Amino acid sequence: MAETELERAEKRFAQAKARLQAVRNREATKQRKLDTRRKVILGGALMDLAERDASAAAMMERLIRNLSRDQDRKAFADPDTPSPVPASGSEQPNGDR
Repeated sequence: MAETELERAEKRFAQAKARLQAVRNREATKQRKLDTRRKVILGGALMDLAERDASAAAMMERLIRNLSRDQDRKAFADPDTPSPVPASGSEQPNGDR
């Protein structure tokens, strides 16, 4: 039984839709990875700044305190993990490392 022109066109259309969806999925994955990378970079920068700047440390404490998920707050409460914010009174002048 020979394939009709309509069947061939429908098959090509389905293949094109699958290729388009694959491209969309790759782009979405790329954007999620970029978003995650940006968050990690900003988080690291904030943690670094909080070690040197009391107002940044206070802001970071507020952010941690206001996290809505218990499991997220617990990540900052682990006694084996160094605190991302300095102990009070250990503020260093801005710019010093």
